[in-house]
Amino acid sequence: MSTNLRQLAWSAALAAGVFACVPAHAGKDLEAIKSRGALVCGVNTGLAGFSAADSQGKWTGLDVEYCRALAAAILGDGNKVRFSPLTAQQRFTALQSGEIDVLSRNTTWTLTRDASLGLNFAGVNFYDGQGFMVPKSLNVKSAKLLKGATVCVQSGTTTELNLTDYSRANNLNLKPVVFEKQEAATGAYFSGRCQVFTTDASGLASIRSKEAQKPEDHVILPELISKEPLGPAVRQGDSEFFAVAKWVLNALIEAEEYGITQANVDQMKKDSKNPGVMRLLGAGTEDTGKLLGLDKDWAYRAIKAVGNYGEIFERNVGEKTTINLPRGTNALWTQGGLMYAPPVR
Repeated sequence: MSTNLRQLAWSAALAAGVFACVPAHAGKDLEAIKSRGALVCGVNTGLAGFSAADSQGKWTGLDVEYCRALAAAILGDGNKVRFSPLTAQQRFTALQSGEIDVLSRNTTWTLTRDASLGLNFAGVNFYDGQGFMVPKSLNVKSAKLLKGATVCVQSGTTTELNLTDYSRANNLNLKPVVFEKQEAATGAYFSGRCQVFTTDASGLASIRSKEAQKPEDHVILPELISKEPLGPAVRQGDSEFFAVAKWVLNALIEAEEYGITQANVDQMKKDSKNPGVMRLLGAGTEDTGKLLGLDKDWAYRAIKAVGNYGEIFERNVGEKTTINLPRGTNALWTQGGLMYAPPVR
């Protein structure tokens, strides 16, 4: 290599190193959230364990808590969120049009949605799969025995498409009965209009526990017929806000890996000598916040607001709740699950 080529290569490497350390400048969406003083979060109209409002209008759920963590990281307060309940058909338009800042509504990450709707998925906050629920009185043990059955399903979802694929692939001649709103679909199933109800398995467990007069009278069949990686999404066009949305989710997962909880986060920030913990909580000299357009306590505030991923899971859908879901694939990678966060460093 000539001297001139060496100099060019060295200059390029140096420039790359310099630019890698340049602090982020807040994009238009991130600036709008800061100026407004509130995060607008699109959620489900009502799915217990994921996003649902009580009689006082207080929102709870796994998807809701992600929004609170995001608000805490950006605005310093997990309560600075305005929740916008959306149907499956409304959700993408609401995000595309700027009606909401982030969509956190048990939404499956697919190629079409990622590549053609102007969205960026921030990651996966729940690994799921589509299943079937039937009345126990039918005495059906497998979805393969549902030939010719009527199936209640919500339109505008991957659920509707998967049902058609599964029926055709297994020659079941399933007969979809389609509804725009989930409440209408579940109501039709429980009234006997359909023999079967289908949605994500987590949704089946939620609906059975909250809406069935006698949950024990309904059985969730063992088959999962699809992959449903659910996660929050933001609009394309603001890479800085996209980065914040991604790394808040990663921080909640990494906090569980380090054993940082909502209860001990202050003590860990004060006393831990683990470089990873110090970096995550903004206790050391490293400032990851400046790379995101935030201050160095961004992740500390998110964890302080809602706890780590495991706490969020157990509080909303875990085995001590009426929904009673095991961690399963949503356990940490160190415990046989799929939850794995890139390092915050």
